[in-house]
Amino acid sequence: MRVMVIGSGGREHALAWKIAQSPLVDALLVAPGNGGTGALATNIPVDITDHAAVIAAVKEHAVDFVVVGPDAQVVAGLGDDVRAAGITCFCPSKVAGQLEGSKSFTKALCDEFDIPTAAYGRFEDEASALAYLYTQGAPIVIKADGLAAGKGVTVAMSMEEAEAAIIDCFAGTFGQSGAAVVIEEFMEGEEVSLFVLSDGETILPLTTAQDHKRAFDGDKGPNTGGMGAYSPAPVMSKAIYDQTMARIVEPTIRGMAQRGMPYAGVLYAGLMLTEDGPKLVEYNARFGDPECQVMMMRLESDIVPLLHAVATGTLAGHDVAWKDDFALTVIMATKGYPGDYDKGSEIKGVDGLDSDTLTVFHAGTKRDGERLLANGGRVLNVTALGASVREAQERAYRGVDAIVWPEGFARRDIGWREIARES
Repeated sequence: MRVMVIGSGGREHALAWKIAQSPLVDALLVAPGNGGTGALATNIPVDITDHAAVIAAVKEHAVDFVVVGPDAQVVAGLGDDVRAAGITCFCPSKVAGQLEGSKSFTKALCDEFDIPTAAYGRFEDEASALAYLYTQGAPIVIKADGLAAGKGVTVAMSMEEAEAAIIDCFAGTFGQSGAAVVIEEFMEGEEVSLFVLSDGETILPLTTAQDHKRAFDGDKGPNTGGMGAYSPAPVMSKAIYDQTMARIVEPTIRGMAQRGMPYAGVLYAGLMLTEDGPKLVEYNARFGDPECQVMMMRLESDIVPLLHAVATGTLAGHDVAWKDDFALTVIMATKGYPGDYDKGSEIKGVDGLDSDTLTVFHAGTKRDGERLLANGGRVLNVTALGASVREAQERAYRGVDAIVWPEGFARRDIGWREIARES
């Protein structure tokens, strides 16, 4: 097969890295790719928001199979357009992508199919949202209804913080994504993510992970797209997993099929483990970033037949194998992220770091001749395997410390919850 991965982040580098290991792949392309993907694939400079340009590139390079990485392209319906051009594509349909693209769509689905989630209200104007807030009090969660690169959620511990978040959304901070706001009850508990593949009917569970959303150590600072993750997440016991599948994931896949919008792709369930059992925080309609990086490090199976089976409705009978190791990734980001940051600073010490237990996935990087430059907010994902979370963490931070990049920063406590439990 000739395979093209769509995207330019750490998730897409990790997918390309795993796809490149498949004996089924004759040629691998990444559009547009980054400073790391060019080492294992051909980077194709194309504007992925221009679907006609993507399809033209797919045809020009005789691509058989397209794998779409980013949420924005899922929600914009790139998968539908590629399929309409006659090319097999791993990507949920635009209507199914609403599970991520619209918080209120998912909340309505939860209401209809009795899926446990936080109580909520949805509002299209500031006055109504504020009026509802005053009946609820804090702590409370304010979410822009649409996509906001992981930054549209505020867990407000005070009324002032909640008011500011609502005013921000309606002031246009998140553009059209904030034109409607969902206000949710604050759920007490620990967050964990579960990933499954589905072809619209069959469900193949993958694995669990825990992300670290806040920018700074101790889970302080603003929300980000994610500053690190580890997998698996032992806090997800067999009993909690069984509950999650029976009460959340299976009713979702069934419900989407009943609505005439079958979900075919990877489904990422963000969960809160509450005293009343697991509850859905949100769905994402693609691999997590940075969770994909730790998953690909642990995945023993060839990923290509799995993705292709999802895309062709033939997932039944497939199985998946994982390494026994834990994997942990640390995000190195440009100082200033998730706010304003500069681009173009040079990074040294990355090339040659990879080993059997360590891989540096690139996110916001680009090559300038021999030089590696920062070209985004989240820039490198230093990812390691270990027999325990602590061992994986130690290896990952040894990798981080070998990289010379004064303009970057990283959290130093990724995996802290599980390490505390291990000890």
